[in-house]
Amino acid sequence: MKSRTTYLDSVPRLETILERLGEANRSTLVLGSVSAVIALLVVSPMFWLVWQATAVDPSRAVGLVFSTQTAWVTINSIALMLFVTLFSILLGVPLAVLTTRTDIPYPRFWTIVAALPLVIPSYIGAIAFVGMFGPGGEVDTLFGTTIPRIYGLPGAIAIITLYTYPYVFLTTRAALLSMDSSIVDAARTLNAGPLEAFRRVTFPQIRPGIAAGALLAALYAVSDFGTPAFMNADVFTSTIYWEFGGFAVEYAALLALQLIALVAVVLVIEAGIGADDDVSGGTERGSTIRLCRWKWPAMGAVTGIGVVTLVVPVAVFTNWLFRSEGDPIPSLEFQWEFAFNSASLALLAGLVACAFALPVAYYSGRTNSLLSRVLERATYLGFAVPGVVIGLALVFLGTRTLPSLYRHGVWLLVFGYVVRFLPQAVGTVRSSVLQVDDKTIEAAHTLNAGPIEAFRRITLPLIMPGVIVGGILVFLTTMKELPITLMLRPVGMETLVSIIWGAQDALAYRYAAVPALLLILISGASMLVLLRQEDNNLN
Repeated sequence: MKSRTTYLDSVPRLETILERLGEANRSTLVLGSVSAVIALLVVSPMFWLVWQATAVDPSRAVGLVFSTQTAWVTINSIALMLFVTLFSILLGVPLAVLTTRTDIPYPRFWTIVAALPLVIPSYIGAIAFVGMFGPGGEVDTLFGTTIPRIYGLPGAIAIITLYTYPYVFLTTRAALLSMDSSIVDAARTLNAGPLEAFRRVTFPQIRPGIAAGALLAALYAVSDFGTPAFMNADVFTSTIYWEFGGFAVEYAALLALQLIALVAVVLVIEAGIGADDDVSGGTERGSTIRLCRWKWPAMGAVTGIGVVTLVVPVAVFTNWLFRSEGDPIPSLEFQWEFAFNSASLALLAGLVACAFALPVAYYSGRTNSLLSRVLERATYLGFAVPGVVIGLALVFLGTRTLPSLYRHGVWLLVFGYVVRFLPQAVGTVRSSVLQVDDKTIEAAHTLNAGPIEAFRRITLPLIMPGVIVGGILVFLTTMKELPITLMLRPVGMETLVSIIWGAQDALAYRYAAVPALLLILISGASMLVLLRQEDNNLN
């Protein structure tokens, strides 16, 4: 009789368990459906771009793709990407070794100096250097001398390299810090010189880190719009924008597809070069390289890089604050409304990005299925595609489906920001989801909490820090986005980046001073957020 009572008592419990399982399955199905809709929304602009390009008459498309102009644009874009990547490696790797493996004094300080150029958008550096070394710039005014002009492809390579090498520096430095350097000492005991030990022992272990930084530098170089446009370099991004402005939308669409193909090739190459060879790692620091008499030249080199990339732009913009040559241009006079517009748009983008990222990241982190990984990776498409391409695709979508929204609304612009920077929110939220202990959620279910209630009361408070960090990153990067803002902003709306563009276009650089300095401060804040996130991950 006792066993029968036990069996009967277990029936309601079994029904409760089955009911909870049914609720969980329904919740997973709904979550997967929402994630699929979001992924489809993110990739939809690319479908419109392909549709526009395939609508071109085949014979005309062949003539445009194989024209002399397209050939030069392709060559220039590839050259820009290759040289920026090469020079970034030549700068970033030695600096990483210098700050991690040598006895240079105050290594933490020099690490910050070497990494700080990353906080300044390259187009801010470009406009500062053009204003200083260009015709009628500071050098001509003060010294009356003629120097080699920095316009064109060489100037764009130099400027972009100065502001992208920190990608290689940071990833290589991380690889050096995580490797077991005692094996380098073992190689030295076998009569291997410093260069041979680096080539045969150190390099194979840090190669994935170098490749990761080189990929970021290459993608930045090939997708950068502002610097080539300011430097008059004919590459894909600037040419797409000029052709779009000249109403040659067919040609712009074809160029955009070629640029996407180039980005895809870069990703494939990096996947092969950066493959991990399953090298050993450890925590042993090994011996330190003594610089001896090279200590001062090393510190001088890092100081020189910091002066060129940080001090010069800030000094140039600060100097422009107190200059008033030329006729005034009322439309470019700084107004706090410009900053308010930039901040409000970035805030909307951050909120929408978090709302989009939450279901995608939670579905991917909790189920870890093939479908969830595919949907998550689909949201990363916008981060790999240049902003000018996303802007062009949304122009096609807006003008053909929602013309009134395109002309007067901000939501298409905000959607463009979200497509571009959604991966920043997805990545941080997913990392937080993966840190939630499954036993905590299971305990909530045993207390009769359904999936929605368990998420609201348990999971959401635990992952909220990741959601906030993701929203802040989207906010800060949106403030600096140039091509999407120029192509999709409503008529009459001015932002910080649009005023910088207008000042450069009118060669009235003094009007770019306040917006540029504000953006530098904002970029510095983004670095602080990243460092805080890194410290939290380490703790």
